[in-house]
Amino acid sequence: MAALRGQYRAIPTGSPVRLAKPTSNLFRFRADQPGGLDVGRLDRVLSVDPDQRTARVQGMTTYEHLVDETLRHGLMPLVVPQLKTITLGGAVAGLGIESSSFRNGLPHESVRELEVMTGDGEVVVVGPGDDLFRGFPNSYGTLGYALSLEIELEPVRPFVRLRHVPFGSAEQAAAAIEEVCAQRSYQGEPVDFVDGTVFSAGEQYLTLASWADTAPRVSDYTGRDIYYRSIRTRRTDHLTARDYLWRWDTDWFWCSRAFGVQHPLVRRLVPKRYLRSDVYRKVVAWDRRTGFSGRFHKAVQEPVIQDVEIPVDKLAEFLDFFHREIGIEPVWLCPVRLRDRTGWPLYPMDPDVLYVNVGFWSTVDLRPGEPMGSRNRLIEAKVAELGGHKSLYSDSYYGEDEFWAKYDGETYRELKKRYDADSRLPDLYAKCVLRR
Repeated sequence: MAALRGQYRAIPTGSPVRLAKPTSNLFRFRADQPGGLDVGRLDRVLSVDPDQRTARVQGMTTYEHLVDETLRHGLMPLVVPQLKTITLGGAVAGLGIESSSFRNGLPHESVRELEVMTGDGEVVVVGPGDDLFRGFPNSYGTLGYALSLEIELEPVRPFVRLRHVPFGSAEQAAAAIEEVCAQRSYQGEPVDFVDGTVFSAGEQYLTLASWADTAPRVSDYTGRDIYYRSIRTRRTDHLTARDYLWRWDTDWFWCSRAFGVQHPLVRRLVPKRYLRSDVYRKVVAWDRRTGFSGRFHKAVQEPVIQDVEIPVDKLAEFLDFFHREIGIEPVWLCPVRLRDRTGWPLYPMDPDVLYVNVGFWSTVDLRPGEPMGSRNRLIEAKVAELGGHKSLYSDSYYGEDEFWAKYDGETYRELKKRYDADSRLPDLYAKCVLRR
């Protein structure tokens, strides 16, 4: 850590500070910059304790690497975000979610201890009673960087049984989500994982999954077959534990269709090692830099790449608005309830409320004269009206006063003063809104 602190202090005052790392799952694309803090070696699983069901992990460790290690011990993190190259530090400084979140909350809620290099260049170890521990989630590297974490784990079984249950309306789906999350069962069968897929206003599915010791057969969605398409054609399915955790990564949910790799002929020609979310994200980054795809569209396109948390009793209203005003399909649903009632000030969700994360990742054609950002602003306004929250990994358009009202500016400024007194790191508003 001394070498890393030395690198940090060698960066001239006023120069931007960033991490030099090979992958990113943020969608705030920046111009390439040389240098950065060399954190490449902070990517190891330091230990797994099967008896205590904990792991100590370095901040740049990807969930793909972590899951490979913990599965050897019959364990997994309490929440495994959907994409393989999300890092532990990234999921805590930002946010993560998956189908176990209705019972396990968000990834940072299973952290027991956090080692941070602060904006002041100091290394501190903090736990649940410390202000930085509470304020670190949703700080996006503006207070410091996670160097290592101790996290909780839970046991796995060899297989996961999936049920894809159809619903004809968002109201019906929302009611079923409430029932499942309250009872942790549905129609007499246990439920360990819940997420959903909306193909249209009249076609939505909840995927209710449970652990299993045996399977009549297992599906493979890492090659020719495509997971999200199976949701419409199968009522039950079985996957290995590992394949269930990464079921969305091969096709980046459904976004791989933009690259043509869902076409059967192309699918046969592309090596499996390239059917990954991090590969697709690099292609998108290149396209954003070059504007290549924009040359083939008659209309100007606005990226609409967001995850928002909506109270379950407002879900149908939000989806009705979304189908009418935005029109992106499919849409992902994932229920979440906070596990820790103390709360996380920079992303202030009510622990008594069941939320549904609604994820949508595509572009929309702007009408003639419609300014860039208009659809994202519509979404931001609707989310606020319904008492929801918006993740900050992609473009945001909030005014400064509105932003700080939503993300607890008072607490943030106190943390900034204490852990980054000289403002070596950008503040949260500058990083997440101004630097689009």
